[in-house]
Amino acid sequence: MRVNRWAAVAVFFFFMLLHQSDKLLIGPLTTPIMETFEINEAAMGAVFTGALLVGAFMYPVWGVLYDRFTRPKLLALASFIWGSTTWLSAIAPTYPTFLATRASTGVDDSSYPGIYSLISDYFGPEMRGKIYGLLQLTQPLGYLVGLVAATVLGAMLGWRSIFYITGTLGLLLAVVILFVVKDAPRGQAEPEMEGLEEMGVYRFEWKTARGLFRKRTLLLLWAQGFVGVFPWNIITYWFFRYLETERNYSQESILITMGPTVLVLALGYFLGGMLGDFFFRRTPRGRVLVALTAVFTGAVLMWFTMNTPVENQTQFMILLILTALFIPFASPNVLSTVYDITLPEVRSTALSVQYFIENGGAALSPLIAGIIATRTSLGDAILTLSISAWLLTAFFLAFAAYLVPADIAVLRRQMSERAALEMARAR
Repeated sequence: MRVNRWAAVAVFFFFMLLHQSDKLLIGPLTTPIMETFEINEAAMGAVFTGALLVGAFMYPVWGVLYDRFTRPKLLALASFIWGSTTWLSAIAPTYPTFLATRASTGVDDSSYPGIYSLISDYFGPEMRGKIYGLLQLTQPLGYLVGLVAATVLGAMLGWRSIFYITGTLGLLLAVVILFVVKDAPRGQAEPEMEGLEEMGVYRFEWKTARGLFRKRTLLLLWAQGFVGVFPWNIITYWFFRYLETERNYSQESILITMGPTVLVLALGYFLGGMLGDFFFRRTPRGRVLVALTAVFTGAVLMWFTMNTPVENQTQFMILLILTALFIPFASPNVLSTVYDITLPEVRSTALSVQYFIENGGAALSPLIAGIIATRTSLGDAILTLSISAWLLTAFFLAFAAYLVPADIAVLRRQMSERAALEMARAR
């Protein structure tokens, strides 16, 4: 399993990197797409929101499927859907068809819980944060790849050709996943199962899934997720245009500014996961406290960044980079905490509900930001929605930090009972 799990991590990394590049390309390509279909910010916001809504509603579907069936085959299917729907978006002749085809790309956008579930069965709790942080590097790096592709290739090939390329990569990766990634017994990496030669098979049950809604920490993590993703969607889909239209950045200036920012953002995911693992070994509240501190710090830094005068580009870039370092800390720690308190056979479901609530709540954020932008400015929309959302997120995380030790203790007791049962069977 040691060789297989690292091979799987490598495949997951490249799948997520290329998938995120495809998903986030639409941000840097917003202006040429708007010009092609002759639409305004509100109409383009509907394009962003459509994919987010479809993705949000597909999370519970993927979650239950992953917990009941073979995860690598489902991941290969998700990659095939990614490639196919991206091709459909590339050939869309009109705005209504582009709106529909782009919405269909949300189906595969919600396929990541299967990856994270497999990682939880490859690696134990004290190492997961770093692995999740490593995989979540793919989101900012994917944005950077998309930014470079849009800047360098967009003018030369056009936005449709770029979608042809990324769609083809999705189809090829479906084959790679099918042959390289192997499934693993659910729960095998839990510390209580160490040393057991054989494990029983614990299958998804609706009774166990319903029990997720009685975990107080999980409810608070879902609540923080509902508001916490608002800023991410707004920044992802509108920040490129904000720099273009309200700070008067050229394509070269955007690349010079966003390149280092995205690299620091990527570092923040891994650093946040590493710090979460470090403090988790010292206190069960460690991961959540890292997330809480970072979210509050990011909100303060964002306020100073967005209020920097337009003519002071150097100060703006420095503050933007500092903000980018802190705001991803929460992501790998929230993900790890979900798995710290849930049974292995319902982990995909638990994370899918988390992401359903996150994306269901935030799916409207690009549309809301677009509407606000038509009445005031994109800067006002980004600042107001981001700061308010992150402060609410910090509020919910504070209560989660208080409650999480009890829910972790419950899971450790359940896993100890299972280990004792397995040892009794072995005798």
